[in-house]
Amino acid sequence: MKLYIIRHGETKWNVERRLQGASDTDLNEKGIALAKVTGEALKEVPFSCCFTSPLKRAKETAQLVLGEREIPIYLDERIQEISFGTWEGRDSALLPGNMLDNFFHHTEQYEAPEGGEEISQICARTKAFWEDITSREELQDKTILIASHGCAVRGLLQNVYEDAGIENFWHGCVPPNCSVNVVEVKGNKAVLLEEDKVYYK
Repeated sequence: MKLYIIRHGETKWNVERRLQGASDTDLNEKGIALAKVTGEALKEVPFSCCFTSPLKRAKETAQLVLGEREIPIYLDERIQEISFGTWEGRDSALLPGNMLDNFFHHTEQYEAPEGGEEISQICARTKAFWEDITSREELQDKTILIASHGCAVRGLLQNVYEDAGIENFWHGCVPPNCSVNVVEVKGNKAVLLEEDKVYYK
C-alpha cells in the first residue's frame, strides 16, 4: 500500500492568518492553482481511491489533484481538521496569551479553547482512521490519495514518525499548502518516502 497524504491548497483565511479549524472555507485562486500544479505532477500515479476530509477545501483539492480520473472518493470526518471551538475565524495575531504559541511550539502545553479539540483527540481519531485503512485487505496493493489538513496530516503521520510524540508533533513545521507526504505500508511497517514535498515554486 502506498499513501499520498496531501494538505489542502491555500484559502483566504490562510492568507489572513485566521484560524480555520473545522470551519468550511473555500480554496482561493492560488489554492486552486497549487492543487492543479500538484495534480499535474502526480498525473501518472495510479490512484485506486481517495479518502478526504469532508471540508470543502480538502475535497476540492482532492478533485483537482485527481483531474479526470474516475475513482471512488470517500468522505471521512476522522481526517477533518482540529476544531478551535470559539477561536474559529479569529485573527491569530489577536488571540489571548500564549495559547497559539503553545499550539505550534510547545504542543504538550496546549489547552484547547471552549468547544475545541485537544491535540490528543485529533491524534486519536486520525489513528483510528489510519488503523482502519491500513488494515483493509482489499487496499493492501493499492495506491491511495488522502486529502486533509495541516494538523490532521501531522496527526496521521504520528503513526509513521520514528520520533513521534506530542512534544515533536509538528516535526519542524506546519505542512505547506498542497505538500505531499508519501508513505509505504507493508504489513505492520510504515516508511515515510517523501516528507512535505511541494511541486510548485
